[in-house]
Amino acid sequence: MWKLFKDLRLIGGLARRSSTVSHTNPTLCRSLSSTPQSNSEPFLSYEKDPAPAFLRDDVQQLLKSITRLELDKVFRKRSVKDNTVEYRFMTDEQLRRELLHSIEQAQQMLQMPPVVQEQQDSCRVISKDGALKSLSSSKFVFTDITYGLKNSQRSIVVRHPDGTLQEAPYEMRKRLNQIYFPLTGRSIHQPPMFEDEHLQRLLEEGKYEFVLDRACVQFEPYEKDYHHITAKVYQHINESRSFDALRSTRHFGPFVFFLAWHRLIDDLLLDMIKQDYLRNGIELIVLYSTLHGMPIDEGVKQIALQTQMPSLFDAAEKSVDELKQDEQYLSIIEQFVNGQATKKVQLNLAVQAYREMAAEKLRLAQGIRRMHGES
Repeated sequence: MWKLFKDLRLIGGLARRSSTVSHTNPTLCRSLSSTPQSNSEPFLSYEKDPAPAFLRDDVQQLLKSITRLELDKVFRKRSVKDNTVEYRFMTDEQLRRELLHSIEQAQQMLQMPPVVQEQQDSCRVISKDGALKSLSSSKFVFTDITYGLKNSQRSIVVRHPDGTLQEAPYEMRKRLNQIYFPLTGRSIHQPPMFEDEHLQRLLEEGKYEFVLDRACVQFEPYEKDYHHITAKVYQHINESRSFDALRSTRHFGPFVFFLAWHRLIDDLLLDMIKQDYLRNGIELIVLYSTLHGMPIDEGVKQIALQTQMPSLFDAAEKSVDELKQDEQYLSIIEQFVNGQATKKVQLNLAVQAYREMAAEKLRLAQGIRRMHGES
């Protein structure tokens, strides 16, 4: 029993000492894990740490622009208790200030979840004491509950029946931290909605944002389950081409990053052409080229990274200058499609159809200009 009390003192020392005899016992580490290995189909994973690329300033700027800020969608009604609407009479100046404030608030709400590498369990063995062997048939878990520590800094160790003292695996750490310092909305055990059967039903119903929001609450961005669930959602969206379900939400940036990283942007680029988001198409091409180390024309990169105020209200018709700019965008997209795309036929047909439509609009706009005596 004296040995067990010594373990309590050892926990405090672990937080202060960084140089300790350490080696990994994979067998014990796997036995401690409370979550069995999933037998579901493999998912697209990041072969290296994506965080340095995701956190680059130019990549963040591209992802934010591709997300497209739509106030109506950001501030849409949700199924919450307080869903009241307030009407106010304003002057033009007050309306302008309120609109700027709404844009700032919407940009905060569109803050993207980070994309980081999956964390691996180390389960470091601290010591082995044969004198404690068979003292008890149960494991003893010791948790440092010092106030003010981050959960990742908290020392949690396990004493095994054979006398081995080992760091707790991540799943056990997560449960104990949730017991002592609960986070709002997070369950101790994984919710049933993330099981393959229920998750597939939610995906078929198109509840992508709901699943991703819940995943952000239940898991940390470096957990394997988070990577598995988000990858499955992203792949389902791409296969069903339901891009509008995530557009103008905080999850659209990581989704686009996932597609660009795994070279799956063809369907998204096709959707951008059809919806007349040609500038977003250029930004997607620049993002793809940046992630894969492809040479980028400086003029194209400058167009993609040019700071632009969010377009909150769509104009009824494009001007002549905008239509000419679209022709430049189409040429850049066409060059990328012929060199890098896998679905060349569909994309080239979409580019051709858009070009014919844009040419007709340009002739009409130029005719209206001449009628008004403009050059």
